[in-house]
Amino acid sequence: MLAFLTSFKSILPIVMMILVGYFMARAGWIDDKFGSAITKYLLNIALPCYMVWNLVGSFDREKFFSLVGGIAIPMISMGISYLLAILISDLIKVPRNRKGIFRSIFFCSNTIFVGLPVNLELFGQKSVPYVLLYYIVNTTYFWTIGNYELSCDSPYAQNAPFFSKKTAQKIFTPALLGFMVGILLIVLQVKVPDFVMDTLNYLGFPTTPFALIFIGLVLSSIRLSQLRFDREILILLAARFVLSPALVILLLRFIHVPALMAKVFVVQAAMPAMTNTSIVAKGYGSDYQYASVATVVTTLACIVVIPVLMAII
Repeated sequence: MLAFLTSFKSILPIVMMILVGYFMARAGWIDDKFGSAITKYLLNIALPCYMVWNLVGSFDREKFFSLVGGIAIPMISMGISYLLAILISDLIKVPRNRKGIFRSIFFCSNTIFVGLPVNLELFGQKSVPYVLLYYIVNTTYFWTIGNYELSCDSPYAQNAPFFSKKTAQKIFTPALLGFMVGILLIVLQVKVPDFVMDTLNYLGFPTTPFALIFIGLVLSSIRLSQLRFDREILILLAARFVLSPALVILLLRFIHVPALMAKVFVVQAAMPAMTNTSIVAKGYGSDYQYASVATVVTTLACIVVIPVLMAII
């Protein structure tokens, strides 16, 4: 019962912010023009600033390198999950305009906006370094392979091979560049002035609420009949909450890490879809409504999944 209340308390603010966006759209306060503007702000300003502020504020070089040994578990498990996403999306014939969304949600999880508060409630402050280690791998995958897959959903996309100049242009987004700058500053032990960190914090802070308000805006234009549990959504639920944590648990039999790190990795693997998925899909002109529905469904499912997962752990 305690695990259920903890997971519910962690998910509730996310649901509430989505509802704020939904009712603002229904009241006519925000519209598609707002959605387009906020997408540009999040992708080009807020997310890069958030990446640098989060990484530099959470790690120093010693802490970063001391945790690198455990990085193999999320790296291998997510790599396997991505290969399975390709296989399954082709087998069930996911439509071209949302195949990348399907694959991205299949193997990437919401490690910060949902994962961090859930782990803090379950394990306390000691879990934060392990949360951020998983976050580094997850973010790297999302802004490279995940971003490439999402870009291929665009009606204007030309299917270039992954290792090509066009693919590189799609992958090296402002968000990924911000992520790389953050890692570089940590490794080189660059002391970022306080006023710069404060500015990055202010610019990046709206990332979570704006992304969730955007999802609410999109949902306001979707009929309730579109929120049904079709085959693709059911497979994504199984991927997020069964397959991903199962792969981590399997790898833990062969790669030994501290007990708390193991528990955090299992929880992080079982998080819902990233809220950024629908924002990036909107930026590429692909089926962002589908991405928003999948994000909401997987987020709500978390309320039920986390207590079960805690019982297994």
